Parts: sequence; C-alpha cells; structure tokens
Amino acid sequence: MSDPGPASSVTALLTEIAGVGADTGRGGYTRPVYSPAETDLRDWFVENARRRSLDVETDRNGIIWAWWNPARAPLENAVVTGSHLDSVPGGGAFDGPLGVASALVAVDQLNWSGVQPDRPLAIAVFPEEEGSRFGIACLGSRLLTGQLSPEAAARLSDSEGTTFAEAAAKHGLDPGRLGHDEEALRRIGVFVELHVEQGRGLADLDRAVAIGTSILGHGRWRLTVSGEGNHAGTTLMEDRHDPMVAAGAIITAVRDIARAHPVARATVGRLIPTPGGTNVIASRVDLWLDVRHPDDAVTTAIVEAVRQRAEVVAAAEGCTAELAQESLSPTVHFDDGLNARLSASLPGAPLLATGAGHDAGVLSAVRPSAMLFVRNPTGVSHSPSEHVEAADAEVGAHALTAVLSDLLTTPGR
Repeated sequence: MSDPGPASSVTALLTEIAGVGADTGRGGYTRPVYSPAETDLRDWFVENARRRSLDVETDRNGIIWAWWNPARAPLENAVVTGSHLDSVPGGGAFDGPLGVASALVAVDQLNWSGVQPDRPLAIAVFPEEEGSRFGIACLGSRLLTGQLSPEAAARLSDSEGTTFAEAAAKHGLDPGRLGHDEEALRRIGVFVELHVEQGRGLADLDRAVAIGTSILGHGRWRLTVSGEGNHAGTTLMEDRHDPMVAAGAIITAVRDIARAHPVARATVGRLIPTPGGTNVIASRVDLWLDVRHPDDAVTTAIVEAVRQRAEVVAAAEGCTAELAQESLSPTVHFDDGLNARLSASLPGAPLLATGAGHDAGVLSAVRPSAMLFVRNPTGVSHSPSEHVEAADAEVGAHALTAVLSDLLTTPGR
C-alpha cells in the first residue's frame, strides 16, 4: 500500500478539528456530549473512518464503532482501541481526541506495513466520558457494561433541564434500548486506550510514552445546602440562614479533611446557588464533590467525614446539608497479562498509575484492558494549558501501532 501521506499524522488530524468547540470565554474547548461541537467531532471521526474503508456503526448506547477487518473474520475476540471526543468546560485539545486520532493513524500504519490480522480491530468512541453535561463520567461505557441502569441514565438531566433520554432521542437513539449490551461486549477481546497523561509522570521521567498500571478509586457526590432565601438589603446579618456562607466553610473543610489523608484528592469544582441573584441571599447551594484515593476504604472515610462536617457547619448557619452519591468507581488495576504484552511490545516503557478516570477503567471490570499515556510537558490537564508536542504525539501513535500489531497477529483471549 502506498504511503498514507501527511493526513495520517496525529497532528494533521487534530489540526482538522482545532476550531471545533473553541471556548472564547474560558479558553480551551467546551465540547459537552451531544452539543453541536461534540456532534461535529463525531461526524469528523466517521468521515475519517470511512476514508480508511472502515465499517462504521453506532450502537444503542451511542458508542461509535469503526471496524478494520481485512480478513473478514467473525466480529468476536476483537482488539479494540479508542477514547472519547467530549470535554470538560474549557478543557484541553488532547484529552480524548488524542486517543481517537492516534487510533486512526495506527490503522494507517498497520495497512501501510502490510499487517495481516488474525482478529478484527475496532476503534470505539465513547460518549459522555467526562460527565460534564449529565454528571456521570464514562456514561457510555457504564451503560454498555451494565454498571449504570438505563432507567437511572435516562433520568439524568443537564443544567437546562434536558434529560439524557431526550438528548439521546434527539440524536437518533431509542431511550428504551439503552443499557447493558452483551452482544457488543462479546465482540471485545481486549481494550487498549491511548490518552494524554494528566500529570507530570512522563515529564519528570523525560519519556514520551508510558504503560498505565492503575486508576485511583474515585467518585462524585452532590452536596445540597438549604437555607432561607431573602433580600440582601433588608435582612440583618444576625437574621440570616445563608447556605452560601455554609458552602464556603464546607469547601475549606473538604481541603483540610483531604490533607489529613496522604495522597488523597478532594475537590469542589462546581457550585450553583439558587436563585443566583447578586442582591439575593441564596435559598439553596449545590456543590459537587470529587474524592479520589487508591484505598477505597479511605475514599469512603473522607466522604463520611465531609458529610458530618457539612452537617455541623450548615447547622451553625441555621441551614441543613444533604449528601447524595452520583457515581463511584473503585480502584482499578489493569490486567497483568495484557500489560506484560504491552511491555514486550514497548521495551523500556515506564509504568505509571493515574488519578484520572477513563473508559478503560470501566471496561476492565469485564474485559482485559490497558492504557498508554503520552507525555504532557505542562503536567496540566482539564485546562487550556494541557499540551502534547507533535513529536510525542507521533511516538504515541507508533507505540499504539506496535501494541495493536502484536495483539492482532498472535493468539489472544
């Protein structure tokens, strides 16, 4: 096959989507699932998959599958790679799209090198990995694997009150068919996800690519502080039951509780007052809590400590506090046998744990899964400062190609 040309570089592919979802207010990119920006990216992926003669389908949970199967083998025991295209508000250019673009380039390189696969290869694009619109991370892979009930998913709503069922229906899905998809799962033999590293591990090691070992256990909780809404000008300070004051103290308590547990991470990254006027004492404040730790028992202890402290702080302001779990993922250790295969394909590649959740972590509960990380010299992610050098992006794609070539041409589970 002839040289695939410059369109086959990761940088060239990412350049094609550089303007999609650019956020002029926050900086970076805002690409929530099923927004115009994210659907444009889904169309971009489908177009690129079809240019490569891949067979494209979208399953009942909104996951896009693009199949490379030159031997026309049965669609089972497949090697699957891919990532996501949605982003957090004001996110970076590489979180998600790097893995998708690298998978497309890997298909080009496999074709170019004349690999004759013994099993099919698929690129999967998962919806709502970040959970930035409907609140649950890795929603598509959780539905696929049965880790999230279709009823619970359908009821989720965004900040505008649109439910996930309504958004799914608008984009061609049948809300009644959401959920565990054993037929799709049976096709997956192994899953390997390439992703930008969301920390400084590779930058400190001065290496371009690493193999993932584990994902910290993590979850999201919604904390609702309720008080009494009132007029900002006529209500004396001593007469107030202000949930915003309580919320501020709770955020400080979250930091202090997490600091008491080595390597714990606890974050309040979103806060919404109701009704939200500048001259109004809020009647309610909703805060979203993210807690992570390698020991799931410690995660539980941190959340319980936050709950107890929130109740005390709220009561001191004449308010109440209630904590509700939205999602929880235990600590994930990737498949040892699969990681040994990756290490054999990439001699000398360092091993790194991550504190960030991924679809590979969800799929690891049901299929052997692994991850490759590509260096982020800033060490910053979920931010416009996230970065990958062009040379490292190509090294990552070559590493993914080597891994896929090995898995496609030797016997596997």
